[in-house]
Amino acid sequence: MQDDPIRIVKEQTLSDDYAPLKKITFDQRRRDGNWQQETREVYNNAGGTAVLLYNSSRRTVLLTRQFRIGAHLAGHDGFTIEVPAGMLDDADPDRRARAELCEETGFRARGLRKVIEFFPNPSSLTETVHCFLGEYEERDRKDEGGGKQEEGEDIEVLEMDVDEAFRQVKEGSIRDAKTVILLQFLREELGQSNGSPS
Repeated sequence: MQDDPIRIVKEQTLSDDYAPLKKITFDQRRRDGNWQQETREVYNNAGGTAVLLYNSSRRTVLLTRQFRIGAHLAGHDGFTIEVPAGMLDDADPDRRARAELCEETGFRARGLRKVIEFFPNPSSLTETVHCFLGEYEERDRKDEGGGKQEEGEDIEVLEMDVDEAFRQVKEGSIRDAKTVILLQFLREELGQSNGSPS
């Protein structure tokens, strides 16, 4: 397209293991009308899904704890508290959210609804994350959860008081972006329905 301010000049695959890592050279028309050429490395990974479940009678949320090498290499111990999540693998985001939830926590969701879709890192990832809120009760437990051992998953299921989860976000104990975003959506929902949580 003639008016397109971006022109892809070259794509080179540097690695294709977990997700294709590509070196992209592109021309960009600046706001002043001049063109410049840039080169960036981008992981061409599939979209993902994430889901936070809330129990209104007990005021709890379902979270997980697992090891993440990126967080470890960034100076953290690597064991992060997160909402259940996973790659889409060409599945519908709602269906994938339900499957990941059951695999990781052993629970099924009630009233699952999509609240946001976002780019976790648009400078170096093609990934879009579809985020859902839902509800659960103890009778919705179908399994123990813990993830798929054959995929190297070793997931601890955490049922946490919702106010404790909000506190851990504020204090920096919960740092995972999709988890922070979903907890903020839940906080807003609770504020609208019950007054602001303490």
